[in-house]
Amino acid sequence: MPPTPRTRDTTSDPRPGRFRALLADTTPLRRSPAFRRLWIGLSLAGVGQQIAVVTVGLQIYDLTRSTFAVGLVGLAALVPLVVLGLYGGALVDVHDRRRVALLASSVLWVVSLATAAQAWLDVGSAGLLYGLVALQSAAFAINSPARSAILPRLVDAELLPAANALVWTAQTVALTAGPLLAAVLVGTGGFGLAYTVDAVMYVFALWSVFRLPAIPPEVAAGERPRAGFRSVVEGLRFLGTRPNLRMTFLLDLAAMIFAMPRVLFPALGAVVLGGGATTVGVLTAALALGAALAGLFSGPLGGVRRQGLAVVVCILVWGASISLVGLVLLVLPAGDGGLDHRLPVVAVLLVLAGAADSVSAIFRSTILQVATPDALRGRLQGVFIVVVAGGPRLGDLVLGSSADVVGEAVTALAGGLVCIALVLLLTRAQPSFRAYDARDPHA
Repeated sequence: MPPTPRTRDTTSDPRPGRFRALLADTTPLRRSPAFRRLWIGLSLAGVGQQIAVVTVGLQIYDLTRSTFAVGLVGLAALVPLVVLGLYGGALVDVHDRRRVALLASSVLWVVSLATAAQAWLDVGSAGLLYGLVALQSAAFAINSPARSAILPRLVDAELLPAANALVWTAQTVALTAGPLLAAVLVGTGGFGLAYTVDAVMYVFALWSVFRLPAIPPEVAAGERPRAGFRSVVEGLRFLGTRPNLRMTFLLDLAAMIFAMPRVLFPALGAVVLGGGATTVGVLTAALALGAALAGLFSGPLGGVRRQGLAVVVCILVWGASISLVGLVLLVLPAGDGGLDHRLPVVAVLLVLAGAADSVSAIFRSTILQVATPDALRGRLQGVFIVVVAGGPRLGDLVLGSSADVVGEAVTALAGGLVCIALVLLLTRAQPSFRAYDARDPHA
């Protein structure tokens, strides 16, 4: 059974003072040992994962010298992510969620070892890398819905925004540290060293999932749910009757498909701004730093009731920031050798974009978890991971293709503007989402 919601005891709040009230609420870590172990293990493993993500892009670009080829990494991950994300969510609603997560995490670790091996052996095959990315994406599509469906069973309902903020903060810290470490590791020891560090750090994820208690799905008496096509359709049918849940997915797709700039970073480092792997690390880390700062100062988010409106505003800020990145690259002249003076400006804009994306993700996760029954959480989390992970992958393909034709700067400018336009159109078509109130959560 899920924990019984409890009213927070503000009289014993260990975060007194106005400044400390801004900091992330760590109550879920104190109240739930199981959540604490999971958070620690996945936080450490997340750093290694981000090292691998950046390293794959660098290695593909090193082999092909094509931004389009880097974008194809997204396509290699997209198909297994979509197929197994939906089916994986159905598995989570049938089997013990701990077992599902442990099996999928084991596959991810084996793939990490194989990726390191191809680098050390200097295979030099972009096709092999695409294949490993596809296999990793398949395992991730099952692992992520399992972990997300586990979270509401480990903490009180009232603490879900705080728990999601902690999870997202850990992920974004990994997004900050991972790219910087990737740049150092690739620059000093090559691709093999970077991938090996990822494989070693993923052991922490296995440990954290192994230590969880059994978490079977909750089903009504007499029901015998089965994973299969019918189960997937049932979850999609439920989503079809919940317009506010649909909006969380549609708005995120608008942002990620048309305004996720990460596929542009290798070319920006190699050609536009210069600096190579170091610049790629700085740009990727800047995007994540903003998200980490938003998570660090997420204390007030627990008091936000108009969560739908908050999502809309944050995605508009995201689109505007990415457009300004493109405008800066187009309008400001390039530097004459050394550090390009446009890099700090671009980095600041990416920090702002990352902060907006972080707050949006926290509220979108909370809306989904609160408005979905436990028996359907796996399937809806499967849809969530298809959108959250598949959207950026599709965005890699869209922006990568565009950049090869019109250049990276124009692609960023246009992508951000398209994102803004789509958000305005979607919210005009579904105005009830802006009025979504956490005190009366109608999906």
